[in-house]
Amino acid sequence: MQITITARHCEVPETLRERARTLLERLARVAPRPHHGKVLFIGDHGPMVEVQLHVPHGEIHVGRAPGADHASALDLAVAKVRRQLDKSPRRRRKGTGRRTQREPS
Repeated sequence: MQITITARHCEVPETLRERARTLLERLARVAPRPHHGKVLFIGDHGPMVEVQLHVPHGEIHVGRAPGADHASALDLAVAKVRRQLDKSPRRRRKGTGRRTQREPS
């Protein structure tokens, strides 16, 4: 999976970039066949982070969150994408519908 990390109107330390890469790789393990992921650090009107995870069939999971600093905003945005992935119908297991009755022995 290709990961793109961008900083707009701010400077992001290398340690925070590595943390973003690690968190996006963890999300990729949960997502069904991820294509690529993007992390955008925004510093216009206070720290904000946007995380995008592109999966097949044109689906894009996006989490955007402001925070006290970029690190906390990153955690919040990743949590939003994680919730979207947990609710995604493609992630749900097949065959978990109605159970068949066992015959008495």
